[in-house]
Amino acid sequence: MPSTAWSAKRERQYGHIKDSLLQRGKSERTAEEIAARTVNKERAQHGESETAHPKTLKDTPAPVRGGRRSHQGAQGRTREQLYEDAKRKGIRGRSKMNKAQLEKAVGR
Repeated sequence: MPSTAWSAKRERQYGHIKDSLLQRGKSERTAEEIAARTVNKERAQHGESETAHPKTLKDTPAPVRGGRRSHQGAQGRTREQLYEDAKRKGIRGRSKMNKAQLEKAVGR
């Protein structure tokens, strides 16, 4: 663990992130670097760091950013995704529909 200033929570977070990256095939050195940067950024955003760059403090935290991406709804889907939904629902004429028409048909 790179820093002795980290709390037990941050040490655990570092370990989880590092293990996850190693399982995904990252090298030990890369996994350690990414995990440390991630933990340090979280510390800065939560006011636990004394020397944080102002840009880091203004950035949207990862859990919020991920939540925004995963809850896009119908507006965020591609035409192909909408087409597949229409296919599953058995909507007739779907191959001739554009994206807006597919959104309307699938939304019913």
